[in-house]
Amino acid sequence: MATQGHIVLTHWVHQETLDLLSNYGPVLANQSRESLAREELQARLAEARAVMVFMPDCVDAAFLAQCPRLKIVAAALKGFDNIDVAACTGRNIWLSIVPDLLTIPTAELAIGLMISLGRNVLAGDRRIRHAAFQGWRPLLYGKGLYGSTVGILGLGAVGSAIARMLTPFGCTTLAYDVRNISRKECTELQVQPTSLGELYKQSDFLVVALPLTDATLHFIDREALSQMQKSCYLINMGRGSCIDEEAVGAALARERLAGYSADVFAFEDWIRPNRPQYIPKRLLSEREHTLFTPHLGSAVDSVRKAIALEAAANIIDVFEGKRPRGAINSLQ
Repeated sequence: MATQGHIVLTHWVHQETLDLLSNYGPVLANQSRESLAREELQARLAEARAVMVFMPDCVDAAFLAQCPRLKIVAAALKGFDNIDVAACTGRNIWLSIVPDLLTIPTAELAIGLMISLGRNVLAGDRRIRHAAFQGWRPLLYGKGLYGSTVGILGLGAVGSAIARMLTPFGCTTLAYDVRNISRKECTELQVQPTSLGELYKQSDFLVVALPLTDATLHFIDREALSQMQKSCYLINMGRGSCIDEEAVGAALARERLAGYSADVFAFEDWIRPNRPQYIPKRLLSEREHTLFTPHLGSAVDSVRKAIALEAAANIIDVFEGKRPRGAINSLQ
């Protein structure tokens, strides 16, 4: 098969993806587990006809200026707020995503974080490792899902999947979304639609599953936190910047919140020109009331392999003169 130009992969993928793409041109793969240095990435992009990008990448006009031959940005992602869609379209470059493979593992992790945070799993592990453990003591009493009220903020794909997974746990599930939730949808998901105020007031566990938009930036702020029960556990599975992390740290310090768990953080949100550069120290210092994971939502080996292969299929579509199956923009 004729060479179609360099294919650049900015981050690690399974060998199957490399083998597939190598049939369509030279593959410049980053097989380390770290991001490439900026200078190295720019050098690789110079002759690129396709690039597969991941969560740490910021694809903006400056990035695209390094790729004069580029035909497609294939994101191994579902969310694409770190990519400038208009800039891609303006340069006649396809942008594709992988829309439906991350939902289930992300929802699965949300359940795990709720149980782990509410049942003091991390604190219990620390006690065994670092204290003189002498067997059972009446300590670390927490809260389980059974009989609790779980609120879901954002009933998109991930929020809906979380609701479905909660069904066997014997909890009451409330939901709020900016769009109208149909009666049929609520029945299928076994959720009760409610107002935002009631969601805050009633939830023992509150799961944020919002995308990042201008409207959702710091959606959970000091005012929202003040409306929650002091015994509420807050879990963020959407985007870091949907929550005011400084406000959460302050609420934990004042015992205005029982606990906070997150798989996403504001410093990851490249779309924000003024994004923070680190996780607030105040938040990290609340060790007994927090549980964090390093963006593990889709970090299931078989899922990550499937995501990269689907992103590769989008690249192949373009090389074969087709519209990529995961395209989110339209070209002339």
